[in-house]
Amino acid sequence: MYFIVRVTSSQEKITADILENKATKMENQGIFSIIMPEGMRGYIVIEAESELACRELIANEPHVKGMLKDPLAEAELEKMLVVKQASQEMKVGDIVEFFVGPFKGYKARVIKVDQSKEEITVELMDVAVPIPVTTKSDMAKIIQKSEAS
Repeated sequence: MYFIVRVTSSQEKITADILENKATKMENQGIFSIIMPEGMRGYIVIEAESELACRELIANEPHVKGMLKDPLAEAELEKMLVVKQASQEMKVGDIVEFFVGPFKGYKARVIKVDQSKEEITVELMDVAVPIPVTTKSDMAKIIQKSEAS
């Protein structure tokens, strides 16, 4: 069963990490997974064997505000989960165009790629002074591959 747990807004990741560590120490006490649905600020979802197992996990934990009364059906959970688009393999020298954020519509050349953080560092084109900008790679799309590729 899936239970929705209210947590302090913007503390979802920290809370999920704390609960994951606690669940690991509890060793098979009916906790199966901890989910942070994208776009649901202030909430995490816990897959547990029973309501009691979930309540034991969240008891006396920082940032936990409580648990919603009714469990979530699997079909409802699937609607909430967003399938993340496979990130493009950006390489140094690629030309990208931003489609969201403060640089929307700007084109830039990739000068560094950090796969672990899913970040790219780019130099904006068509600006007076090219300044390196680091941003999430999912904010831009490749419009021209580098010739080295």
